[in-house]
Amino acid sequence: MWRRVLPLLLLLGSGCRTPENRTTLNYYFSFDPRSLDPAFSSDVPSGQVVALVFDNLTQFDADGRLQPGLARAWEADRRGLVYTFHLRRGVRFHNGRRLVASDVRASWLRALSPLTKGGRGWPLFPIRGARAFAAGGDSAVAIAVPDDSTVVVTLEAPLNFFPMLLAMPVAAVVPLPTPPEFDQQPVGSGPWRFVSWSHDDHIVLAKNAEYWGQPPRSDTLRIRIIPEALTQAAEYESGRLSVLEVPPGETRMWETRRASELQRTPSLRILYIAINTTRGPLKDVRVREALNHAVDMPTILDRLMGGRGTLAAGALPPGLEGDDSARARYDYDPALARRLLAEAGYRDGFSLQLWRGQLPGYARVAQAVQQDLGAVGVKVEIVERDYASARAAAWKGEADLFLTEWYADYPDPENFNFPLFHSSNRGAGANYAFLDDPVLDSLILVARSTTREAEKERLDRTIDQRVFEAAPWIFCWFVTDLWAVQPDVRGWSIPRIFTGQRWQDVVRGP
Repeated sequence: MWRRVLPLLLLLGSGCRTPENRTTLNYYFSFDPRSLDPAFSSDVPSGQVVALVFDNLTQFDADGRLQPGLARAWEADRRGLVYTFHLRRGVRFHNGRRLVASDVRASWLRALSPLTKGGRGWPLFPIRGARAFAAGGDSAVAIAVPDDSTVVVTLEAPLNFFPMLLAMPVAAVVPLPTPPEFDQQPVGSGPWRFVSWSHDDHIVLAKNAEYWGQPPRSDTLRIRIIPEALTQAAEYESGRLSVLEVPPGETRMWETRRASELQRTPSLRILYIAINTTRGPLKDVRVREALNHAVDMPTILDRLMGGRGTLAAGALPPGLEGDDSARARYDYDPALARRLLAEAGYRDGFSLQLWRGQLPGYARVAQAVQQDLGAVGVKVEIVERDYASARAAAWKGEADLFLTEWYADYPDPENFNFPLFHSSNRGAGANYAFLDDPVLDSLILVARSTTREAEKERLDRTIDQRVFEAAPWIFCWFVTDLWAVQPDVRGWSIPRIFTGQRWQDVVRGP
């Protein structure tokens, strides 16, 4: 249906557009946020609204750079164990109440409270006593407030990227006690004030003219809930959406007909196929290397995804500290794949199951991988489930192969290395490959704690090289984001981190 109707929409061109009031910006989500309360933020739409309505001590810009937020400055002690944050003075919540350091402490304790079920409290767990407090213990949480403009945090162990964690939605500062129905009618201190929420239809935010930073240049931000890709495209074409994410399968079409409206940027996201390194033939690194050489990844990326990505030779995205852009990837070489399988004792091949969730656009990727592996004697059965069920199977170690994605929550190599490859994250973590390498574990922990930037970068590069040589994945590609932006929209750019676009600089008009 999409392919039949969208070309007609595109051919209609700008003549069908009827832009709304130029002081109103129009964005969209594919599904309704779970909650607008930072303590319960556990999905991307919730987190994006939280970033608009609330403030954090730190924040990301659209390029993924960490910036001062409510904290105008901060420093760590020589051990990297104690962080001191200096708050801006004169900041007020939308209800007029002054924001002070005690609000930061109270907000974080509220987010960590055992009564807060289903939230994502883990960004605050590095604080001494926080994990035990969240588990229901009576542990004191090491957050001190010596005065109204200072917050002092002591960590369980040195963590060089800790300020990045404080830019996460759960660490946003809220007024306490919170008003009734706070999750439905939030009150923050951010650049946008909450106006209304019609569930499964739209959210309306208004400019906070009293914002301590730069107030939004537009008066209203309307976020619509539009599940269907076809409807999203139609609304963009009619001028009723300011921006639109282009589906990978429609890349060529948009490049042909709307090239001048497109923005692209490398995202901090990787598509990969986790190889369960504990199952049968997959225990042998030669077999895992063979699987990589057997798949024609360049052709899959070009033909099925419109070239929307950079082929991966490791797990760290291009431009992130520790990435080695000169590293040679596993080339498509079926003959080499067969030799490696024979050396490992599998000249006649074997059978595997490839599990996949219902990620949009990736059914054909799984089928292409199935075909390429079959050509070297590895028979693959594709097992398709809803994403939660497929992930649960991978967690339990039941999946030989698992096709999935990883999005960065914050722009640091640790956000890839630790959750994806440290042995403590096998099972319920994101180490779906069940990789267990004591040397790698040690390197990851040292990289997390060092206070020397040059040493951290060296360690991150070493970690990524060791991961690549272990071949715990079939390495696919780092995703390139592609969005269409209305010709009269100015100041919007694709955020590398999902909370990085706060719409303050965005306007419609010449």
